[in-house]
Amino acid sequence: MVRMIAIYKMPKDKEFFDRHYFETHIPLAKTLPGLISYEVAKDGIMSTTGHDDVYCIGTLHFESLEAVKTAFASAQGKACAMDRKILAPHQNDVQIYIFDSIEA
Repeated sequence: MVRMIAIYKMPKDKEFFDRHYFETHIPLAKTLPGLISYEVAKDGIMSTTGHDDVYCIGTLHFESLEAVKTAFASAQGKACAMDRKILAPHQNDVQIYIFDSIEA
């Protein structure tokens, strides 16, 4: 299973972020072709390395790296990428990782 994780830093306007993220961004992301599931961590995020600026973490699940590429090459994927810039206008406002995991 491949995951895409978006780690959003503390927004300037939490109410706007929450409203847009839950009412616009997530419904849009759920239209991505090949998306298996979408999870959100928002409250109770703790860091053991001293990072206190994390506000929200979105985790998207796909079957393969190819599925992720296909999803984000689609019209829905391009729309998601543009919409993400409303939530995190600057590159340092969000960290995004895509990875394939193995059971250890």
